[in-house]
Amino acid sequence: MKRFSVVYRLKEQYYHIPCSTYIKATMLLRKAHSTPFGKPVGIYDAKTELFQWGPLQQHLYNTLSLGEQGRQGSAIINQVQVLRQQDERLARPDEIPLGLY
Repeated sequence: MKRFSVVYRLKEQYYHIPCSTYIKATMLLRKAHSTPFGKPVGIYDAKTELFQWGPLQQHLYNTLSLGEQGRQGSAIINQVQVLRQQDERLARPDEIPLGLY
């Protein structure tokens, strides 16, 4: 699985786009700011398990109390990890029952 995920929000639901490099992820995040599809949130690094908020969200995040920053950070990291796990399960055809082929 690719190390980075660009996270965006569309219709109150989170989605991610896997990227193999940080450079590709940052380029994709910048492009996402100029499209009407979804609201870019930030970049998740699966190796370090850290999340970098996008420019618009970073400003809002900085205005929160430290406790709320912790809750928001944990919530988005948990959400991205769930999305990545779902993708990983879908990419494994050996787990699909034979009758579904």
